[in-house]
Amino acid sequence: MRQLVIATKNPGKLRELKRYLKNVRFDVVSLAHFTSVPRIVENGSTFKANAAKKALVISRFTGGLAIGDDSGLAVKVLGGAPGIRSSRFAGPKKKDKDNNRKLIHLLESVPAGKRHAKFICAIAIADNGKVIKLIEESCTGRIAFKESGRHGFGYDPLFLIPKYKKTFGELGLKVKDKMSHRAKALRKASKFLKKYL
Repeated sequence: MRQLVIATKNPGKLRELKRYLKNVRFDVVSLAHFTSVPRIVENGSTFKANAAKKALVISRFTGGLAIGDDSGLAVKVLGGAPGIRSSRFAGPKKKDKDNNRKLIHLLESVPAGKRHAKFICAIAIADNGKVIKLIEESCTGRIAFKESGRHGFGYDPLFLIPKYKKTFGELGLKVKDKMSHRAKALRKASKFLKKYL
């Protein structure tokens, strides 16, 4: 069975990617599986550029198949911020709670009708040091006034889906797996990988 390396050490992201790729016949592992991994500098100006860089660096390192994922939140009233800086919005060593707190603070005077946002996910697949597929998907919603729910990670407790009047943090995996940015992108990635093999 071929090995598919996911270019992340983030346990939340790894769980999600493994779940979406469960129908692909690979031995799916993360960077935590290796003792020494080359440093990946996420200095691209787009989600696709960062995803491609992750996939390329790890594919060259392993000599095989790798998936790079870059995703984040774009808030319309903030001009698309936090964008590619989503995971380090409150600072390089800050946690999800810090990022959420900063976002709540920045939007505290913004009314419900103007809190439009979207989650964006770019997936890059590389093999033998070459990018063979780039995918980008999104999911629209609004930013809630306070965190709600315990499911997911990152901005999930703030990302409100108007149709359900609940955040991703409240809705849980069953609903999120049908409509999230990452679910959409990885469904396409899974189809591509099945054909590629």
